[in-house]
Amino acid sequence: MKTIGIIGGMSAESTTHYYARINAQVRERLGGLHAAEVIIWSLDFAEIAAMQEKGLWKEAGVRLVDVAVRLERAGADVILLATNTMHKVADQITAAIKVPFIHIADATAEKIKAGGLKRSGLMATAYTMEQDFYVGRLRARHGLDVIVPDAADRAETHRIIYDELCKGIVAESSRTAYEAIAARLVGEGADCLILGCTEVGMLLNQTNVSVPVFDTTLIHADRAVDFALGGEARMAAE
Repeated sequence: MKTIGIIGGMSAESTTHYYARINAQVRERLGGLHAAEVIIWSLDFAEIAAMQEKGLWKEAGVRLVDVAVRLERAGADVILLATNTMHKVADQITAAIKVPFIHIADATAEKIKAGGLKRSGLMATAYTMEQDFYVGRLRARHGLDVIVPDAADRAETHRIIYDELCKGIVAESSRTAYEAIAARLVGEGADCLILGCTEVGMLLNQTNVSVPVFDTTLIHADRAVDFALGGEARMAAE
């Protein structure tokens, strides 16, 4: 089993979902008392969020590169950045490490294409929905047609992430708001929905969205397990 290194804390809420999913998948595939070998470096998200707000992306990237290098030195065989938004600095990270880096947008796009879907709605932070590093990658590299909410819905999606979900607050009023935003994307022609922030799955899933849902947290975590187990993987029932 290879060791998974996670750059976490952005937010701490979503990082707990990564850890739980990775271990659940290892247990399901290997059975018994098996668990993943994981190294997590959890950052203080307040520091990173302040850099985001000020547009200090390069500086934030330097901070994340330092963590990635430390994880590699500690024995990580693969690196995960447990956030969609900070994949804006993915190139800085990959340039600084020798071990593989699993890009969350690539892993998600491959799952969508495997399902024969092409027109994805995206709910995420405003940075992820409005800047090109994510939407542009899905379009240019993977040929997906990406639909984002209108300005008011983008603002509300972003607000709920930072004011509530990142703080562990799950409000039914916000769930209702997210369901309505998702429905509007479907009404605009989305044939699936990308939960493009690692916290959005706290409010949305396949039970309350009418089209196939792609939860980036779960997809990213599962891809890391695929890498970590390689030929060792087997279903527990076998």
